[in-house]
Amino acid sequence: MSTRAPAPQSVSASAAAATSLPSMPLWRQFYVLTKPRVVQLIVFCALIGMVLAVPGWPGGQTLAQIAIACAGIWLVAGAAAAFNCLIEKRIDARMKRTAWRPTARGELSDRKALGFSALLCTIGSAILYIWVNPLTMWLTFATFVGYAVIYTVILKPLTPQNIVIGGASGAMPPVLGWAAMTNDVGPQALIMFLIIFLWTPPHFWALALYRVEDYRKSGLPMLPVTHGNEFTRLQILLYTFILLAACLLPFIYGMSGWFYLAAALILNAGFIGYAYKLWREYSDALARKTFRFSLIHLSLLFAALLIDHYLF
Repeated sequence: MSTRAPAPQSVSASAAAATSLPSMPLWRQFYVLTKPRVVQLIVFCALIGMVLAVPGWPGGQTLAQIAIACAGIWLVAGAAAAFNCLIEKRIDARMKRTAWRPTARGELSDRKALGFSALLCTIGSAILYIWVNPLTMWLTFATFVGYAVIYTVILKPLTPQNIVIGGASGAMPPVLGWAAMTNDVGPQALIMFLIIFLWTPPHFWALALYRVEDYRKSGLPMLPVTHGNEFTRLQILLYTFILLAACLLPFIYGMSGWFYLAAALILNAGFIGYAYKLWREYSDALARKTFRFSLIHLSLLFAALLIDHYLF
């Protein structure tokens, strides 16, 4: 199937709607580029990796190191998000959910967006190298390159498996957090990486199902566009079963106890239930609910790891 960009008239409605929105102050334009909600989840997952790497309750010096590491990771993640907005500004302009971004609307120049991304990446990398450790800096920078360049520039417009392969970048935060505390990458960090890696496709494909027309107009070869609704729904269901197996690994390996196991079984049963209903009978409303539950699933799953670590 061709992924050629659609004719300009196909984007006129989204562009017109975005243009009609009031202009944002400059500080808010830069803030929006960092994709705050996405970055918050990234930092949260990195924080879980940090605290799990530290036996017992962290002391004052450890808390300071955690705060510094979170700040550095936040800055580099925000830089990657800003670079993504710059590279995808024409695609964003064709999609209703992203046409309001300042780069898509032409409010923020390419030079300013690129300079902002470079500044955040430089400051964040320096913080991690000087006050955390070089390993964390290089892993974080590699994640930046993986997301902003390999995924955004190469994989996303090339293959419907973009979100599967590119999901490796999104799964890195717990590894970064673990490395920040231990200057090493242990098997526990790799288990958390695997969980997020397998969580990403059903999470993102649920969104792509009810935004399929946006992706069709954008010219991106997302799975619902290239393989259809029914095939995508089946893939979501299959991935939730594989995800269940991965979510059992923390208990099997011994990095968590019964509290986490119970939470993992309940949360994964809920995700599988949504995926099964979506596979049996599709609706945009159910796809939205599945997408929203996937966010709850990951947040509560890692919160359960944290609670289990300290209280059980």
